[in-house]
Amino acid sequence: MIHMEYYLVVSTIMMFAGIYGFFTRRNLLAMLISVELILNSVDINFVVFNRFLFPGQLEGFFFALFAIGVSAAETAVAIAIIINIYRNIRNIQVKNMNEMQG
Repeated sequence: MIHMEYYLVVSTIMMFAGIYGFFTRRNLLAMLISVELILNSVDINFVVFNRFLFPGQLEGFFFALFAIGVSAAETAVAIAIIINIYRNIRNIQVKNMNEMQG
């Protein structure tokens, strides 16, 4: 059986990779992928803590599934916004977003 610490190490690495990617990337899609990494690391934590603290119950699993569904909807909306930005200014770099100000 795999110990809880191994899952938490993987989750922590994913969290810090997402935070690093969010703060260092200037492309909106790369920033969106970084946010998804952060959300997936949180989902791993929900499932791991549910599995090890309450093995007979499924609240953590259902909460993680709900979070995955919400993040999928959030990603669809964010990609639609990014496509609309690209159609208007032909660029998705963060530094060019000041062109959208009226």
